[in-house]
Amino acid sequence: MTSARLWSDVYLRILARIGAFSTGLVAASSAFAAGSYDFVAAPATDLNRVYRVDRLTGEMGACQYGLQEGTIGVTICYPAGEGGGPQAPGEYTILASHHDRESGVFRLNLRTGEMSNCYVLEEKVVCTPPAK
Repeated sequence: MTSARLWSDVYLRILARIGAFSTGLVAASSAFAAGSYDFVAAPATDLNRVYRVDRLTGEMGACQYGLQEGTIGVTICYPAGEGGGPQAPGEYTILASHHDRESGVFRLNLRTGEMSNCYVLEEKVVCTPPAK
C-alpha cells in the first residue's frame, strides 16, 4: 500500500469519527433542551396536583390523580390556557407558597424578576400577566 493511500484511509477514519462525535453532541444538546422542566406540588394540603413549567419558554401545565371506577385511577392533565402558554424566552421556574389552602403556584422569570400566579381554571392552566 502506498503512503498516499495509507494517509487517505487515516484521513477518512478521522473524518468519520469527527462526524459521529458531532452527531452525538447535537443529539445530547437536543435531549437536554427537550427535557428542561421544573415541577412543584400545589401547596393545598388536600389537592394532589403537580404543576410543571418549561424552563426556557415558561409554558405551564399541571396533572393530578383522579378516581375512575373499575380502574386503579387515571392521570388527569391540564394544558396551558390563557397566559399559561409560551412566554418570551427566559429562565423560568415555579414556586409554591406555604398557604395550605392555595391551589395555584407562582411562575418566576429568573432573568427579569417578573412573576405570574398560575392555577387551574376550567380544565386549563391559566396565569396572570407577568409583573414585578
